[in-house]
Amino acid sequence: MNPREPLSQVVAGMAQSPLLHLGVTLVAFMLALWINKRARGTPFLHPVLLAILMLIGFLLLTGIDYATYFAGAQFIHFLLGPAIVALAVPLFDHSARIRREFVPLMLACLAGILTAVGSTFLLVRWLGGGEATLASLLPKSVTSPIAMGIAEQIGGFPALAAGLVLVTGAIGCALGPLVFRLLNIKDHAVQGFALGLAAHGFGTAHSFTISNLAGAFAGLSMGVTGLLSAFLIPLLMRLFS
Repeated sequence: MNPREPLSQVVAGMAQSPLLHLGVTLVAFMLALWINKRARGTPFLHPVLLAILMLIGFLLLTGIDYATYFAGAQFIHFLLGPAIVALAVPLFDHSARIRREFVPLMLACLAGILTAVGSTFLLVRWLGGGEATLASLLPKSVTSPIAMGIAEQIGGFPALAAGLVLVTGAIGCALGPLVFRLLNIKDHAVQGFALGLAAHGFGTAHSFTISNLAGAFAGLSMGVTGLLSAFLIPLLMRLFS
């Protein structure tokens, strides 16, 4: 490196390196995990949420735009696919119970979707929100990629829908354990299914910290909720309009 080279040029060159963005993402998540463990695993300091806030701060401080950052960190995004597929392993481990309780589970999932969509519709209408706001809010309980696709299909803002999904997941992880204690719900399968249904990926990740059984049922409810929501929400949106 030329010692006369201005520091700003060095920083600018580093900002274009894919390894920098990949490394910053990994460091942010590892630091978030450490903070969460020090806080005794409180869902109010969820590792994913903390890592997102750290990365936002990093991009703001360095002036790096999101497109440049994503070009370097997209390898992690690619790994989301295999990670989702890997959820089939705990599902297979508990397939006997899932088959035995399949009908009640599907009815619970359908009831959860209708409750989430119906309550959102009533609140948006009560508060005077427009159609675009409603379309962005309706898929808030679905995992981000599906929620963005649904929002775009029904006339919402995909970026806003993605942000609302993150907020919903964080709130679900924070309030879920409290609700379980108040209702004396101790079955890990029930806890996981509820978290996956209400808090999608956030809830599924949190469920695996409870037990493998909770994680398996959370993955099941997250997947089924996304699949059913992709069909039901556009239909319900047309009925509401």
